Amino acid sequence: MQLTADNKLKNIIVVGDRVLIKPKKQNDQTSSGIYLPPGVQEKEKVQSGYIVKAGPGYPIPMSSDGDDDWKPEEEKIKYIPLQAKEGDLALFLQKGAFEIMYEGEKYYIVPQSSILMLEREEDLFD
Repeated sequence: MQLTADNKLKNIIVVGDRVLIKPKKQNDQTSSGIYLPPGVQEKEKVQSGYIVKAGPGYPIPMSSDGDDDWKPEEEKIKYIPLQAKEGDLALFLQKGAFEIMYEGEKYYIVPQSSILMLEREEDLFD
């Protein structure tokens, strides 16, 4: 299969309570008009970006009953799902994030516990 811009993240599986975040393009100028060097905003304690992949959540301990032996392995594991969903804008603590490069682009792998706030386009309360 050939990698394209549309499918390059298709084969990535994020595990556990982590999310894969594409950093939001930072403004290189302050509100007062001062230009900042590229590394300054990357060192901020709080970063923002869009969630491109989310893990399944927190695993729930399995019961030791032999009743589920007939089920496929993936059906035996249950998860408490994450609040974060693909497409959300996330504000997260830089300290808890791991920066990676994939296909020439920068991403962060962030545990849900490091996410401070999510912004979602759809209305959550309807």
